[in-house]
Amino acid sequence: MKSTFPRSSVLVLGSNSVQSLVPSTLISQVEALLESHRIEDATDLAESQRKKLQGSVSVDEVDELRYVYQRIGFQCFAETRFAEAANCFFIGELDPRLVISYYLNLRGSMFTSDDSMHVFVGVAEHMPTETSVEDIVVTNLVRNYSPHISPNTRTAPLTAELRKILVAEANERLESFLTSWRERRKAQETPSFTKLQRQVVDTVLVKLYAELKKTQELYNILLEPHDIVVDEVEPVLKRNGQYNALCMLYRKSGDDRKLLDVWSKLIDGEWTDEDIPDPLSNMVALLNEKRDRTLTQHWGLWLTKRNSERGLQLLMPKDTGKRRERPDEDLALLEAIKEANAAAGMQYLEYLVLQRKSSSRQLHDMFAASCIKRLSAVLAQESVSKLWRAKAASYASNRTNTSFLSYFASTTPDSPHKRTRLRTVLFLAGSGLYDPAIVRPLLFEHQKILKLELAIVDGKLGHHREALATLVHDLHDSISAEVYCTLGGDIVPPKMAQTLAENNAGLEIWVTAFFGTKLKNGAAAAGMTREKSGVDEGKTKLLKVLLEVYMSEGKDNAQRAAHLINSQAMNLDMLDVCLLLSRVLEQSIMYVLQVIPVVPPQWPLSLMSSFLARSFRRTVHARHEGKIVKTLSSGQNLEVKDRTWLILREEGAIIEEPLEQGDGGGEATGPESFDEKLINGEKFALHLTDVPGANYEDVHVEKVDRVQNRDGKQKSDLV
Repeated sequence: MKSTFPRSSVLVLGSNSVQSLVPSTLISQVEALLESHRIEDATDLAESQRKKLQGSVSVDEVDELRYVYQRIGFQCFAETRFAEAANCFFIGELDPRLVISYYLNLRGSMFTSDDSMHVFVGVAEHMPTETSVEDIVVTNLVRNYSPHISPNTRTAPLTAELRKILVAEANERLESFLTSWRERRKAQETPSFTKLQRQVVDTVLVKLYAELKKTQELYNILLEPHDIVVDEVEPVLKRNGQYNALCMLYRKSGDDRKLLDVWSKLIDGEWTDEDIPDPLSNMVALLNEKRDRTLTQHWGLWLTKRNSERGLQLLMPKDTGKRRERPDEDLALLEAIKEANAAAGMQYLEYLVLQRKSSSRQLHDMFAASCIKRLSAVLAQESVSKLWRAKAASYASNRTNTSFLSYFASTTPDSPHKRTRLRTVLFLAGSGLYDPAIVRPLLFEHQKILKLELAIVDGKLGHHREALATLVHDLHDSISAEVYCTLGGDIVPPKMAQTLAENNAGLEIWVTAFFGTKLKNGAAAAGMTREKSGVDEGKTKLLKVLLEVYMSEGKDNAQRAAHLINSQAMNLDMLDVCLLLSRVLEQSIMYVLQVIPVVPPQWPLSLMSSFLARSFRRTVHARHEGKIVKTLSSGQNLEVKDRTWLILREEGAIIEEPLEQGDGGGEATGPESFDEKLINGEKFALHLTDVPGANYEDVHVEKVDRVQNRDGKQKSDLV
């Protein structure tokens, strides 16, 4: 290895000594130049030596150059020649932490008293004794301008401005030094820098870019792999309004909570940043991406207060997966949304019932109250209430063959109030989870207009007579009344609900939620479980109630009553009809032959002829059918007797006689010889004759000629 010790070619021999004439070393020359304040000459000397040594150099020569440049750099640094100092520090490969230690506002809390680094002894001896760059600048100003500047260099305007310029220059040169150092680090294939060095450089660079308003350079370092200490740069970025850089830093570090907090301040207008044009969309996109239930609910509620539409998008996901019901959590979230925004709370309640298909009875009660509240708000408009009264009167006078609901839906122009009523009717008819006893009083305020809704609720309560009376007498809707009896208390059949959804926009989700029907556009879903209205009464009983309702008004509904009797003859017994007629006319119970006198005199015979003819025909048919069955059964019995008579005659009979008791009242003595096996064989042979299709001629028992009774008498022969 090549030695850096100077060699001599001239020796001077003395009487008692040997002297050598050697050239000065690079270090000694630079030290001498710096002591005489010839910094430029020292720099030129070091630069010429560096150029000579380019290529293969020894470690000692590299260390010598590093020492020289670091020594020159700190000399320049102490004299506020920051540009030259930064260049020398970079060439001398000075540890950047040593320079950063003089920038108190940038180093933060990254340095502790336990930290250490390797420094040349000669360099450490000549480092500035001041603790910060500001102190170095002040020392130089005092040295150069005091006492020539009055009152003093600290408060004089000229020196104060000069101090700001020098400090800014120091920051800019530090930024250039650290940037060059970072580029060198990225270029090395096997970097020898410690993690602490990387953290200090990257963190201080971010602070410098933020302070110097170098936004693009700041974004570049954040986009690259880095070792930034987030806690150190947060205050600086906030103080300088670099909120987009702060968001980039949080996103890369995965700190979603702080990222959302920054966006929330931007949405509220507390902060502004031109590089974040739509923080609201950014927030919604992040929450949808993360799918964190806690974060989504917290920020969804926060957003609902400011933008209910976007907030509900977060709280009402459109995923189709089956979610386990959490009624307590749903109720708690619903109350929180109502506190934030009452209208949004109603929308969320609708989402839970219609889309989530919640089976919570409490939610259905709340939704029923909400629907009726909206209906009452609509009826508060005089034009709407007049229109609906006119529709009811028009339907009653026209006597069409359609139900009132179909008539209302087809003749009323499309409008929000029309859709509100149709939705309410679909919910009241389709849901079986709300409490009708709670809902019915809510309809009393507008009971003269909302007769259909009252009939639906009465049917849910099992008040069939009241429901049918409302349909027949108030609405004059006999079609719905007969449907009510056919469906066991339901007024809106699924087919009618499907037709309403196909002809009225916005009802599809309501129909699929409560009726589970498939529409023409392909929408389909399993409907909720629909409970039967009230007690499960038979169709016949409901038809009797309807017939009573028809007859309670006398001749006004005679045609309808007769039509019902004729069309439902299969479900109405003639005796029941007669008893009903007699009860209406306040007469005693009559038999079938007394039906005609009981019919009201004003009824023409043609009204009852069809019913009576079919009833008599059905009765005669049943009687004749019974006679035929009885005759066929008798014939079959005779045939069986004829086929079994000969067999029974040939088999004979076994006669068992009572045992004779002895004189002492004891048991009679048995036969002299009693073979149990022979008796069992005889019984087995007899039972074989009972098997259908058996060949009786082949059945016989050998070795058995006679069987005696227990008294020894002959009983029968076996063939």
